[in-house]
Amino acid sequence: MGTEATVQVKKVLTYGGIAFVAYYLFARPADAADAVKGAFDTVFNAADSLAQFVNSLS
Repeated sequence: MGTEATVQVKKVLTYGGIAFVAYYLFARPADAADAVKGAFDTVFNAADSLAQFVNSLS
């Protein structure tokens, strides 16, 4: 595949992903909120684990 085709595929996938997120947000807002909450919980847990690891090094 050429570089132009690769750029086109990336654009289609990006716009498709954005459209899916927008649809999911409007069709099932409670589920979308739960998904965002779960993502934030995962990030915070990972940050906490990293902080514990760094503290254990001292």
